[in-house]
Amino acid sequence: MSYQEREIAKDSLPKHLRVLDSDEGIRIEDKIGFVFINKISRRYCVNVSKNGFDEFFYMYNADDVLNFLANKIDPLSKIFAY
Repeated sequence: MSYQEREIAKDSLPKHLRVLDSDEGIRIEDKIGFVFINKISRRYCVNVSKNGFDEFFYMYNADDVLNFLANKIDPLSKIFAY
């Protein structure tokens, strides 16, 4: 199996979060860092990486992740599903 990644529109992020499987992920890039989102054992792991430092946050539903991301990503951020 090969690794494939594709850019997704910001308005499709809620759908991608809701159907995220354990072997998939989402990466968000902006000018200050990266956000990586995975889903493991019924909860989402959100890794915020800035200036070489990582912070991990855990949430139990897609709406909580979207609320968390609301002030962390800007309109120019690029979002990728893999």
